[in-house]
Amino acid sequence: MSDSPRRNLATKIAGEVTLSDDPGATLRKWRTDFGVSQTDIAAHLDVSSSVISDYESGRRENPGIGVVSRMVNALLDIDEARGGNHIRQYARVLSAGFESDIVRDLREYPTTIPLSRFYDAIDATEIHAAEERNISGHTVINSIAAITRLSSEEFYRLYGQSTSRALVFTDITRGESPLVAMRVVTPTPNAVVLHGIEEEDLWRHASKLARADGFSLAITKKPVDEMVDALRELP
Repeated sequence: MSDSPRRNLATKIAGEVTLSDDPGATLRKWRTDFGVSQTDIAAHLDVSSSVISDYESGRRENPGIGVVSRMVNALLDIDEARGGNHIRQYARVLSAGFESDIVRDLREYPTTIPLSRFYDAIDATEIHAAEERNISGHTVINSIAAITRLSSEEFYRLYGQSTSRALVFTDITRGESPLVAMRVVTPTPNAVVLHGIEEEDLWRHASKLARADGFSLAITKKPVDEMVDALRELP
């Protein structure tokens, strides 16, 4: 694996930690995002798990740059030993010009897959079925962060290399905001999935907009971390 994505990600993580008002909490956030336990990172650093716990809880003084560097590199070493999936995931997001709190995952598939397979992976229920039934990629997006911080041009970049994809919007209450925001971006994706909402709570015009703009619409309540993990197994 090229060390460029790793180096860029290491710089980003270390910068977030050292500039954070709560460095321990930021370290914990990245560790849990990577699916690494305190025990795993402690073993890699040859320290006790209590040392990692003390830093993350703030019981020890704020870690200096040397400690932060060691912990970040341990996190990335462990991920590389496991296949480097998280490094690649964040590299794709960063190379597309997004912060990881806006885009959780962005992938292009080596081949198209049936939309039904995508739905099965994330336990989605389809609300409206459009004519196109295949996708070649996906993007998982924090809806509030995207709507409040992205321009229409940046919003279009959520499509990655192709609009033949599914956009999954998290932090949904009714689904109105992302669906309305999408109206300024053409063409539209093949599918939109609204995460964290029941069908009875869905905005009453959602299906009409999906039909008018020609994309399939679905909902899911699968926990975000489990959903992203399942999507990493596709295609």
